Amino acid sequence: MREFDSFDGAVLIDKPAGPTSHDVVDAVRRNFGLQKVGHCGTLDPAATGLLILVLGRGTKLSEKLMGDDKVYEGSAKFGETTDSYDADGELVASLPVPLLTLEELNASAATFQGDQMQMPPMVSAVKVKGVPLYKMARKGVEVERKARLIHVYQFAFTHYEEPFGRFRVACTKGTYVRSLVHELGAKVGCGAHLAGLRRTVSGKFAVKDAIPFEDVLRLSPAELEKRVLPFLQLTRAD
Repeated sequence: MREFDSFDGAVLIDKPAGPTSHDVVDAVRRNFGLQKVGHCGTLDPAATGLLILVLGRGTKLSEKLMGDDKVYEGSAKFGETTDSYDADGELVASLPVPLLTLEELNASAATFQGDQMQMPPMVSAVKVKGVPLYKMARKGVEVERKARLIHVYQFAFTHYEEPFGRFRVACTKGTYVRSLVHELGAKVGCGAHLAGLRRTVSGKFAVKDAIPFEDVLRLSPAELEKRVLPFLQLTRAD
């Protein structure tokens, strides 16, 4: 393993659907022979978009960068509820979708804006007594979870064609967007689950400046070095 001083910082990755956030970290670590690589804010395997990797001394800033506000774009499917609140879960209920207009949908979505206590879903990486909830869920075990304070700045739909709606969410760290969709489905009376999700912004960083994951692994160390945001740049308040 090698450690490059010039690799002290962060790289913006555009994660595809499929790999876990840890898979991306592990691939970059092995591909470039780096000792310290981490990520700031987990994306579910099916989710795409901005994943900030921190390298070398940049890993010291992981908590700081993870605490930044996030923006997501996604789609919801109404009329179907799943146990994981997303398309990867098992279908647990199917109901007719009422006649909804985009205006009515946004009126309901707007009620989720502001401070609120949100319960993490059982299928999540949150740990209880050191064990991730999703491992318990796989065994059919449901445990009591602690609600977390979150803030939703915006939850708005841009398009609706039954049963799918496209939306944008701006929120604080730790917000489960699939929980918002699940709760919205309950509010409109037919259930819903998250059909797709893409993180577009985290703090001052945007996915438009990120490198597609498959392209990162084709870079030489010198080429990757040019894409590393320096440690001092990460600590500077813009």
